[in-house]
Amino acid sequence: MDGLSNLRDFGWRSFVGLDRIALGRRGERIAERHLRRQGYLILERNFRGAGAEIDLIAMDGDTLVFVEVKTRRTAETGMPQEAVNYYKQRHLRRAGEVYAQSRRAHDRPMRFDVVAILEDGGGRRHLELLKDAF
Repeated sequence: MDGLSNLRDFGWRSFVGLDRIALGRRGERIAERHLRRQGYLILERNFRGAGAEIDLIAMDGDTLVFVEVKTRRTAETGMPQEAVNYYKQRHLRRAGEVYAQSRRAHDRPMRFDVVAILEDGGGRRHLELLKDAF
């Protein structure tokens, strides 16, 4: 029996999923700090609606901003922002509509931003804020 089989026996796949979730949550905290420094007012974290989750909801001046945060350890599978594809955008738009309707905020200007975080393996991170990403 190889070592990998033992890991599978003890829920290795679950561990990998938890590790990915931890990476995502860490990225969300980093993004939130960055956005606050940029003058955003954070209203909510991890809002769920219409079958999707919006990582951060904020105000940037008078604009209601829905923020998707993508964090990657490497660019081997593509840049983080590339993961916000058409389908993800569609789900986020629907969740944004649910949020705006529930808060009676349809009269406010709204936009969708993406925060892309790429770790370089040496303890450094590259963060890119893409305003009005889609």
